Amino acid sequence: MKDIVQRFLKYVSFDTQSSENNPGQCPSTEKQFRLAEYLLEELNAIGMQDVEMDSHGYVFATLPASKGMEQVPVVGFIAHMDTSPDCSGTDVKPRIIENYDGTDIVLDAEEGIVTKVSQFPELLHHKGEDIIVTDGHTLLGADDKAGIAEITSAMAYLIEHPEVKHGKVRVCFNPDEEIGCGAHLFDVEKFGCEWAYTMDGSEVGELEYENFNAASAKITINGISVHPGYAKDKMVNAALLATEFAQQMPENEVPERTTGYEGFFHLYQMQGGVEQATLTYIIRDHNTQMFQMRKRLILDMCERMNEKYGAGTFLPEVKDTYYNMHTQLVDKPHITDIAKSAIEEACGFAKVVPIRGGTDGAQLSFKGLPCPNIFAGGLNFHGRHEFLPIQSMEKAMMTVVNICKLVAEAK
Repeated sequence: MKDIVQRFLKYVSFDTQSSENNPGQCPSTEKQFRLAEYLLEELNAIGMQDVEMDSHGYVFATLPASKGMEQVPVVGFIAHMDTSPDCSGTDVKPRIIENYDGTDIVLDAEEGIVTKVSQFPELLHHKGEDIIVTDGHTLLGADDKAGIAEITSAMAYLIEHPEVKHGKVRVCFNPDEEIGCGAHLFDVEKFGCEWAYTMDGSEVGELEYENFNAASAKITINGISVHPGYAKDKMVNAALLATEFAQQMPENEVPERTTGYEGFFHLYQMQGGVEQATLTYIIRDHNTQMFQMRKRLILDMCERMNEKYGAGTFLPEVKDTYYNMHTQLVDKPHITDIAKSAIEEACGFAKVVPIRGGTDGAQLSFKGLPCPNIFAGGLNFHGRHEFLPIQSMEKAMMTVVNICKLVAEAK
């Protein structure tokens, strides 16, 4: 299993951070091409066929069916190359802690950067395992370079073990998942699969096929700027109106106070001054009716604020981003049943959990490619405290192998 670790360590040496500042460009950052080009070489080297990259950096490859398995349904595996804009991915310095002892992990002693068990109790689930951590100054990139390593290593395993029969398998490594665009230019027809799985989940053993319905809301607040010495009954301070709006939002329906299937409003950006200000929210809910109600609340609040401060003061723009994939999978239970069995074989158990976020698979499911999400093993994504148990990565790799085997056996 050393190869999977070496693959992952190589992948994180590439800075592939995506950016929301280049709308219309795919990939959003040129540096994602560097990892894509490396993956082209690697996939060819391990013996994959039809290896290619399109003009937008999507990498495709094929593992041909075992002899006599040509009629088995074609299944795909997908992982994304980019890392989150939330934290630097430049000059990642991973470190392997062997036989983790369950104590706090010092990432940088000089600067006092410590991953504390009290803050991240999930560490204790991996006591005795070997885990990969950062140096405290970047994210790790397990989201989703662990998924790429697991898929590539599973393909190499199947090529090296022809006794494991399987149908035709397709893989794709795509850009820009972290900014919600990974599936936008994904060519489902070219991929040619009956269904697929993203290897982009978190904790070992988890299977996800219910995700948030998602929308964004940008609220522009128009004020009136007047010299403060002569502002009485004239000035309208957009910055203060923005804080008034934010304070009226449901205080407990925020990410830091919700869990499981509970939805939320997340104010993640607030900008402006007296003349104009903007509030940017993301809106999330698993329940379709509640999702619609949340969007309606934003619009209704803007309407009430306009009644108070004048028409055109609050200008909302609400856009849907993606929807709950469960609606596209509920009548195709074999897709999740096979995944559950494969995970149980690799891990000894399988745990179905809701995704408190979204994946490319959610969007792809609505483009005609049913696509649940399987654990990749990393935890604490998008920050310096991200870590990856090696044993979880190995089990994810074997889950991919098991799926290929089970699909062939069920033909």
